[in-house]
Amino acid sequence: MSQVQEFEKALANSETSVAAFDEHGTSLVKRIQHFLHSTPAAVPLIVLVLSIAVFGVTIGGRFFSSYTLTLILQQIAIVGILGAAQTLVILTAGIDLSIGVIMVISAVIMGNCAVTYGLPTLLAVVIGLAAGAACGLLNGVLVAYMKLPPFIVTLGTWNIVMATNFIYSANETIRDADVDAQAPLLHLFGLNFKVGTAVLTFGVIAMVVLVLFLWYVLNHTAWGRHVYAVGDDPEAAKLSGIQTKKVLISVYTLAGLIAAFAAWVSIGRNGSISPSAAVTDYNLQAITATVIGGISLFGGRGSILGTLFGAMIVGVVSMGLNMLGADPQWKVLLTGVLIIGAVAIDQWIRKVSV
Repeated sequence: MSQVQEFEKALANSETSVAAFDEHGTSLVKRIQHFLHSTPAAVPLIVLVLSIAVFGVTIGGRFFSSYTLTLILQQIAIVGILGAAQTLVILTAGIDLSIGVIMVISAVIMGNCAVTYGLPTLLAVVIGLAAGAACGLLNGVLVAYMKLPPFIVTLGTWNIVMATNFIYSANETIRDADVDAQAPLLHLFGLNFKVGTAVLTFGVIAMVVLVLFLWYVLNHTAWGRHVYAVGDDPEAAKLSGIQTKKVLISVYTLAGLIAAFAAWVSIGRNGSISPSAAVTDYNLQAITATVIGGISLFGGRGSILGTLFGAMIVGVVSMGLNMLGADPQWKVLLTGVLIIGAVAIDQWIRKVSV
């Protein structure tokens, strides 16, 4: 008994502090990592500011003119809207390779309904929007209920929609003059107005309003939280009562609808309606803006504001290099570097979050 008491006395005088690692040297790095993890749009915003600063110093005052800056916004309006659609899908850990051709076929349908068939322009727009949503719904059903990989599904529908686009349109372009004469409402988002010395189009305003609206929905509604939850861990989301299939279907359908809305904006931007636009790299540009914008390809992390910043980065780099008279391939090279850098930073941020 006395031995036990002596042992207790010894323990009473022993060190009671818990062992801990000295993190003094890495605390700043970890704080930066945690900040970037909690503020996903910070990285693309920093890159955007640095890009503007670099080209501003290199080119001079011409780059900071209201004409140049608003022209950049006009050029990225379509990609920014498509990027918003792509963001919704990637947040669920998916990808949609068909968004670009959905936009083109929706534009062709709007144009044919209004110009060729003589339907009221507003009805033609509604039919085009419905067509885009239907394409997205098909993707969602195949991914959610057939359990097919999003990459394979949307690669298949990309081919189907593109072929349908050429068959339906007979690859005939609807001229700018015909659209302007018979369906001027289709050119709505190409109209411009002045704010001081800056010239903005309604297409730019539509892009900004759409992104802000989706930001609010994703961050302040139950549906938005469900989108992030499904992308982060679908099994855990299902166990918590989230109807993952319905969320996936709604996301892909909404992405198709937004792509169709981008079609309306593209008609205003381009004037004419060309089925051959299906072979352009709109979809690749949208994915690029999304990835550079910090949206994790693994799903469940990122801010749609980052996608807007990502599109602006691509626009700034493109405009800056053009003004410098650089070889166009430098834009391709820098875009590749930005993509790889964005994914590397995402991996770095994810490591500290666990």
